[in-house]
Amino acid sequence: MLRTSASYSFRSFSTSSIAFAQNLTEKIAQKYAVNLPANKEVHSGDYISIKPQHCMSHDNSWPIALKFMNIGGSKIYDNRQIVNTIDHDVQNKSEKNLTKYNNIKNFALKHGIDFYPPGAGIGHQIMIEQGYAFPNTLTVASDSHSNTYGGIGCLGTPIVRTDAAAIWATGQTWWQIPPVAQVELKGELPKGCSGKDVIVGLCGVFNNDEVLNHCIEFTGDSISKIPIDYRLTIANMTTEWGALSGIFPIDNTLIDWYKTTKVKDSSHPRLSPERIENELVKKNDSLKADPDCKYDKKLIIDLSTLTHYVSGPNSVKIGQPVQNLNKKPINKAYLVSCTNSRLSDLQMAAEILQNEVGTKIAPGVEFYVAAASSLIEQQAKDLGYWDTFIRAGCTILPPGCGPCIGLGAGLLKEGEVGISATNRNFKGRMGSKDALAYLASPAVVAASAIKGYIASPAEILGQSYEPNFTGIKHEIIELGDTAAADTANTSSEGVEILDGFPKEIVGELILCDADNINTDGIYPGKYTYQDDVPKEKMAQVCMENYDPEFINKTKPGDILISGFNFGTGSSREQAATAILARGINLVVSGSFGNIFSRNSINNALLTLEIPKLIDLLRKKYKDLPKELTRRTGWFLKWDVANASVVVTEGEGKDAPVILETKVGELGKNLQEIIVKGGLEGWVKSKL
Repeated sequence: MLRTSASYSFRSFSTSSIAFAQNLTEKIAQKYAVNLPANKEVHSGDYISIKPQHCMSHDNSWPIALKFMNIGGSKIYDNRQIVNTIDHDVQNKSEKNLTKYNNIKNFALKHGIDFYPPGAGIGHQIMIEQGYAFPNTLTVASDSHSNTYGGIGCLGTPIVRTDAAAIWATGQTWWQIPPVAQVELKGELPKGCSGKDVIVGLCGVFNNDEVLNHCIEFTGDSISKIPIDYRLTIANMTTEWGALSGIFPIDNTLIDWYKTTKVKDSSHPRLSPERIENELVKKNDSLKADPDCKYDKKLIIDLSTLTHYVSGPNSVKIGQPVQNLNKKPINKAYLVSCTNSRLSDLQMAAEILQNEVGTKIAPGVEFYVAAASSLIEQQAKDLGYWDTFIRAGCTILPPGCGPCIGLGAGLLKEGEVGISATNRNFKGRMGSKDALAYLASPAVVAASAIKGYIASPAEILGQSYEPNFTGIKHEIIELGDTAAADTANTSSEGVEILDGFPKEIVGELILCDADNINTDGIYPGKYTYQDDVPKEKMAQVCMENYDPEFINKTKPGDILISGFNFGTGSSREQAATAILARGINLVVSGSFGNIFSRNSINNALLTLEIPKLIDLLRKKYKDLPKELTRRTGWFLKWDVANASVVVTEGEGKDAPVILETKVGELGKNLQEIIVKGGLEGWVKSKL
């Protein structure tokens, strides 16, 4: 979606070399943007075409391959760009699943794609271990936890399957640079606290969608003291925090980590000493955000005020110190997933279990352990951690996602309570919807497995709680107005408009006044898996679960406007195509669900994110009876060439102006996708 100027640092489109400063996200996006106009500098809000360094897919590689072939793909554009890993359902030995895995393997072999079989490890860990994800690069994956790569200064962000198929076929897809939030980490972590405590704390205290659909850049004087494994955990769970990426700076701590733990011999294609020296050491000073760059907002947390923190039950937005849980009994404990199954995590848990000779997990408790990769598992065995887990009575699982995503052994049953070092505790994700799931650090998980209730490591190690804990110190500073002020002082020579794309879009705003309208509300689930639903029927049922009167109150050419987080929910593309079937070509909202945003552009539905406009409409109707769908009499005109929006009360040149605002530029590359009827049509035109 395009965003208003308050959400980004706007740069005028001109041929001069004078430009605004860029944050790290914008710098990396600039590096991987393709087919930009001469001297065009990119900023938040801009639509760009990107050619990422690498694109990873996992068990969904076969559905992507089918989509790739269905759009006419026969040859991978750049097989060095693509990585296939098998990690999600590796415990499933059914004929159907093994056939899918074999299909992926054969496809990869045929096209020369790097392939990692079941048991090699979780895809995100492999991407880091093998150097596919690398500092100052852009790497994407058809998985929501691509954010993990930000822990090593790599801009990692998720894509959907259609995007992946497009990259396989053409080497590129599109991206709208999100607003960027600065998260300052102040102070030092208390002894025993880890990266998991940091991110669970952040999710708990900033739990009102402050970073929803943002990119995050972590800053602060204390970052140099945060180990890389902690950074990876924090970046990983920025996904649950609502962000589209979470990137740490490239600093000496990171460079030293590469030199001491990751560098291979000169023959390695991605982790050679020469690459470390040339791309990190020599360029260290340049791999930073500009000092005067703009951020959408700034969030500050004092790490010294943290303690062992637990999120849940069944929500990452509920956070509390471990001692507040009053020794909540547990049935299962988990040390698995791409969040906390690296070597330092296993070490942390093993040391808790090794505190006393003969330590066993509590009677009636099941403790499941899996390494993030086969390499890590071997390292843990060499260091004796694996024997510790086995002697304590843990159940060992193969490297993979497993119970984190509700697959394989050890799922939570009805009425059970689990404590997990994974990243998601959504209701029903790890088993029964009638179970309770909590998230915590490896140390808390191990201590809880021993005690049989949610416990602090202090109870095992003979330490006392921090008596003066009074809460996590934090604050938020909104910076959007600064960016808007800068925008007001700029001029634009306009965006070139392709033949077939409208220079302006005009229509009456139709208000669906609700937040979190999900994809089931937009397009009923009962039609989702019917492949023969005609366009007329899709138009008829569009929004019927939200408001059955929607069909009677709207007409083709209208512009739909709704509240915040519009399109949250499933990945069904029909949520976008049903709106198009109704003859509505533009949706405006306070914010969008990310998958809906991508599906919209991929299917040629335009979106604009203008939070101030929804606020103005709600103010207008606050004293009137509630209507789910309302014709407003306000008209929106989007001047695409000048990247501006004007909203008037009524039509005509003399109509009173309600709002004028800038939006992100819709470049020629994105216009071409819309003109071709969506991303699949665009890919077909390139083959």
